[in-house]
Amino acid sequence: MALCVLLGAALLALGPSASAQGSMSAQARLQAEGTGISARRDAVSLDLALSQPVPYRVQLLADPPRLVVDLNTVAWGAVDLEELATAQGLRGVRHGHLPDGWARLVLDLGGPFALESSEQRISAESGAAQIALRLRRVTLEEFEASAADEARLVAQSAAALLHPQAPAVPVPAPEIRKPLVMLDPGHGGIDPGAEVEGIRESDLVLAFAQKLRETLLRRGVFDVAMTREADVFVSLDGRIRAARAAGADLFVSIHADTVPEGLASGAVMYLLGDEASDDSAAYLAERHDRADMLAGVDLHGTPDEIARVLMSVAWQDTKPRSRALAEALVEGIETVGLRLHRRPIQSGAFTVLRAVDMPSVLVELGFMSSPRDLANLQDPDWNRQMVEALADALEQWQQDDTALQRLRRR
Repeated sequence: MALCVLLGAALLALGPSASAQGSMSAQARLQAEGTGISARRDAVSLDLALSQPVPYRVQLLADPPRLVVDLNTVAWGAVDLEELATAQGLRGVRHGHLPDGWARLVLDLGGPFALESSEQRISAESGAAQIALRLRRVTLEEFEASAADEARLVAQSAAALLHPQAPAVPVPAPEIRKPLVMLDPGHGGIDPGAEVEGIRESDLVLAFAQKLRETLLRRGVFDVAMTREADVFVSLDGRIRAARAAGADLFVSIHADTVPEGLASGAVMYLLGDEASDDSAAYLAERHDRADMLAGVDLHGTPDEIARVLMSVAWQDTKPRSRALAEALVEGIETVGLRLHRRPIQSGAFTVLRAVDMPSVLVELGFMSSPRDLANLQDPDWNRQMVEALADALEQWQQDDTALQRLRRR
């Protein structure tokens, strides 16, 4: 049966510095104000108010129907969840901790329900989080088709909270550092990037990067930082410095440029190269560097120094990893059927990709000079599909890269 797993975002609204410096405490606290459970015959609502955002996952189990919510990690405190549950649609509520340190909440449902929505909202002012789950009544057939396999869940964690007689044993979870992705929305501020019919590239790519960040954080595999959070100018060198300062493990620059008519359409992954792979790559690399000149940042003194760095041992390790990253992104986009450029992986002398100590790629989501690409870039459904495709690809690359790094260390 299909497994429904949703991972909630940590650090969703706190920006790069909080993510990089680990300013939050290790454990969130459940807060009484804002926490509530209500149930009717046709709907169940669960609201959890937390002192800070946490990764979370949600599953539905059958025989009997149960909602299982795991959170990493939460101190339940003195909030009496059992008292909050209304009797009409619930048979019981239990909570505790698993041996791996995750917190678990189990709601015994009064019938077959399906997850209608799952959301974690973060206050920009306080950093507090609110997890909101909404369930709707469905037919027994629909419920059983979507419910998770209980045996698999038990094997993956512990049966402690699935049945009341099995006591939960709190065990502290070890601190495990997640890989950090630095997302770099191109342009911004005095450099709006491409402009077509009043639509600015800097606005499109910032909105897209924010959606991608939310999706990556919700899944829980990566931590995410961004080189800019608003319509501000950040120099190309400043973007690289921001990635290094945050301790980024990979760098993904996001663009949607224009090129001379007829040269390009569809998504392209650009890698760092001494020479451009085609005319559009040369044009884009030159235009990106020219934006820094407009802001008074002179890049002309760097090529000799960069050339020396490119010959270093670090580059020999990073170059194939960047290539594998680009290939994974192309495969992810191709898998969901979104349009790719006829040459989906290219190279150019992009200054923003010259951080040779981390895998880096520049993603052209499409070209605003192409009417079809421009329409896609403004289409919410296309954006959702592209975000999911890139998120899937980044997770696959991370898994493959970790395995390769282990082999190299042997």
